[in-house]
Amino acid sequence: MTFLQMLITAIVQGVTEFLPISSSGHLILTPVFMGADDQGPLIDAALHVGSLFAIIAYFSKDVWGLARGGFATVGIGRAPEQRRLFWWVAIGTVPVVAFGAFLYANDIMPQLRMTDLVAANLIGYGLLLGIADRFGRQEKAYEDMTVRDAIIVGTAQALALIPGTSRSGVTMTAARFLGYQRVEAARFSFLLSIPAVAGAGVLIIPEIMEVGGELVTEALITGAMTFVAALATMHFLMRFLRKASMMVFVVYRVLLGIVLLWAF
Repeated sequence: MTFLQMLITAIVQGVTEFLPISSSGHLILTPVFMGADDQGPLIDAALHVGSLFAIIAYFSKDVWGLARGGFATVGIGRAPEQRRLFWWVAIGTVPVVAFGAFLYANDIMPQLRMTDLVAANLIGYGLLLGIADRFGRQEKAYEDMTVRDAIIVGTAQALALIPGTSRSGVTMTAARFLGYQRVEAARFSFLLSIPAVAGAGVLIIPEIMEVGGELVTEALITGAMTFVAALATMHFLMRFLRKASMMVFVVYRVLLGIVLLWAF
């Protein structure tokens, strides 16, 4: 990859990971529009790790609360509220781990990197996001999470392994259908992503190290640039959701999906 391709790819990932418009779909489309080779799943994983560190930095207080909950679970300290939320995040992570293991074991992921599939998911899940945001109640906060809600949102997150779905988009859609406020839906969506993205990053490290050399350098550079772009995007999105609806993202998804179906 050239430095320009790494820069563009990192910006695309950093922006689209948190906006509900599908980072995986855009990462597939980016090399197509640049006339370059696909960056591949290894670089994709490095990009997501950069996004992971941005989540940890932005939600450091919540992340520390989850850590306290984890310690309380094994008898270190007392944090009953954080312990409950820790378990809801852990339970909500199970579906994506199971589905991801299935796709990985059967080598299905490369078969899903198709433009027409991305387009169809952009439109379909975009419309669902619009319905959920328009008619969903604005009652619940992150602290109101129940085990049922965690399972539902966690199952939705598993669907995001299919390109074009959008992890943030589909989890916020599920949370909005359950009555969570926009900002709180985004908050739980991002915190729920931490174990899943961290796990994917750990699994992919041996493959990166085995290839070694230039790929490791590219992964480090793109990951670092993604961190900066992702942190800036998160600041924007959380402020945006306090004042506006998600309809602009719905329109963007549908229009992009239509253009892709027509063009490809």
